[in-house]
Amino acid sequence: MEIFSALNIFGSIDLAVMLLFYIYENSRPIYSVLFGITCIGSSAYGFLSGTWPFGVIELVWAVFSIKKFFTRNKKTLGNIS
Repeated sequence: MEIFSALNIFGSIDLAVMLLFYIYENSRPIYSVLFGITCIGSSAYGFLSGTWPFGVIELVWAVFSIKKFFTRNKKTLGNIS
């Protein structure tokens, strides 16, 4: 197993950015969506690296995070249209 493979570099960067968005998630609603997107990235990393349980869990986190954004901002998003 290569330590500095493209897949491992992608996974490391994605997880670092995901942690950053998680820290700021309560400060602005957009960070919930960005956290969800990075969860999708780490899910892809999990599936590509052969650890499918990690990929599944990260997909679940992505769904919950993006749903959290829409439920918290239902009023605001309804006024946009």
